[in-house]
Amino acid sequence: MSEPLENVRGPIPGKRSTELLARLRAHESRNVTAIEERFPVVWESALGSVVTDVDGNEYLDLTSAFGVAAIGHSNPYVASAVADQVVRLAHGMGDVHPSEVRIELLERIASLLPPGLGHTYLATSGSEAIEVALKTAILATGKPGHASFRNSYHGLSLGALEVTGIERFRAPFAGAIGGDALFLDYPRARNAADDDAAAALEHVRSALRARSDIGALVIEPIQGRGGVILPPTGFLSGVREICRELDILMVVDEIWTGFGRTGTMFACEREAVVPDLLCIGKAMGGGLPIAAVAGTEAAMNAWPLSEGEALHTSTFLGNPLACAAALATIGEIERNELVARAKHIGVTMVSRLGNLHHHKSVLDIRGRGMMWGVELDSAASAHEAVVRALSLGLIILQAGPEGNVISITPPLVMSERQLFRAIDLLDRALAPR
Repeated sequence: MSEPLENVRGPIPGKRSTELLARLRAHESRNVTAIEERFPVVWESALGSVVTDVDGNEYLDLTSAFGVAAIGHSNPYVASAVADQVVRLAHGMGDVHPSEVRIELLERIASLLPPGLGHTYLATSGSEAIEVALKTAILATGKPGHASFRNSYHGLSLGALEVTGIERFRAPFAGAIGGDALFLDYPRARNAADDDAAAALEHVRSALRARSDIGALVIEPIQGRGGVILPPTGFLSGVREICRELDILMVVDEIWTGFGRTGTMFACEREAVVPDLLCIGKAMGGGLPIAAVAGTEAAMNAWPLSEGEALHTSTFLGNPLACAAALATIGEIERNELVARAKHIGVTMVSRLGNLHHHKSVLDIRGRGMMWGVELDSAASAHEAVVRALSLGLIILQAGPEGNVISITPPLVMSERQLFRAIDLLDRALAPR
């Protein structure tokens, strides 16, 4: 039987979605869900690479729900693992009484990570993982300052917001987060010339040398929310050397790029970079909220040995359901060889997406593995494409600091038939009216 494709049965959004969105607007904080005449729809279910709304319309998903459903929506192995776990132990006691499944997950993560990153703190969100990494750097270096990159995205909680480099998220809270973080320019790869990386690295080195208080530098191997920006080859490994030279902890944010998304288990492995701290999340839980920060022994042992009151903890630390889901997710990634598959699909994406260049609104197409960005001439063009795609049975997202990039991060299990159909629908959505 062929994999299911999109199936639009009626107007988008349908009657049921419209009714439910009105109820949502009446009770949800108005800053959460943007509701327009043609957007969004209310999801009812999802399986594999297909999402079904409450009116029975079916959509191909090129977002994997913010990168979370890498192994497919409602993966049956994850569902089974969670169902089995919930009848045995749904909740543990954080930093007091650990569960066996939490211990198993910590061991499993250690087996996947680049060498030397064997000590892990389990978190419930990517933002929390970033905040733990920043705290770790303060303890390990004795330096309170942080460096990051412009247009980076590391979360929106108050601590993580300090190193998030997209100004519209920072501006309303500027008085609370202060202005001490150092923001550097993130270079964009345009060709393979070594001097592209060299010039950018010299800027990073010079700026960091001028600030003796910087204890952590936070970097994405590929800027995701910032518009799927790839740095020049050699930039990440060069940053690694600069951090070592200046006694700064290198914090690599792989919350989006990790677990095979870019064709290696972790994107930093492409340049054989082993950071001091590695933040992971999103795809890790197969749909359940879980994240982590893993670090070297030297970095993580800056935390004191617990004597009964952890300096950083949370109620849902190492939640058994999330741990069971993460173990099943890792098993699915390996069983289906999804890392290698993402690398293979990435090669075919070059030509398939390249065909979109015939649209005058398309300025650039870039990416790696199954993480791509289509840069358009304006945010208005991108928004119209997102809305029109939905009406055609395709779910896509805007990205970039200006909102003018279409982000493409499909489930790693999406079949080539589904993927090529989705790109055809994107082609139609980009066509001028």
